[in-house]
Amino acid sequence: MTDPLTLWLLLSILLILIGLAGTLLPMLPGTPFIFGGMLLAAWAEGFARVGWVPLLILGALLMLSMLLDFVAGALGAKRVGASAQAIWGAMIGAIIGIAGGLIGLIIGPFIGAVLGEYLARRDLYQAGRVGVATWIGLLIGAAAKIAIALAMLGVFLFAWFW
Repeated sequence: MTDPLTLWLLLSILLILIGLAGTLLPMLPGTPFIFGGMLLAAWAEGFARVGWVPLLILGALLMLSMLLDFVAGALGAKRVGASAQAIWGAMIGAIIGIAGGLIGLIIGPFIGAVLGEYLARRDLYQAGRVGVATWIGLLIGAAAKIAIALAMLGVFLFAWFW
């Protein structure tokens, strides 16, 4: 029979791996899964290896990631004067884009922002600017989310093995 600690640690690893995949997929909460897996592993070990200081750092990184995820695309779009319809279009495009795999994830928010902006203002040039700005904002946000996920992994592994 398998030791319960081993099962908890395997579940922790699974959550962390799902979280790492989630950093690449919009709409899948990557860093919350990572944090949950790390918290579960720390709890399973009785917080002997990972104490409150690393957990506070991990929690702060989680909050930063969630904030960036929420505002990155919107900030990019607002920078060029996007309408609310463009922001909604980008979010809907991201959701629909998931069905299109990697290509859909990349172009879905762009197409959604362009369509939303065009429907709001009937200005194709402005719609294109908003689409590009939204896409760049989402790209920067995704890169930051990946960096934060890797930083979380680094903090956790340092605390676990040090």
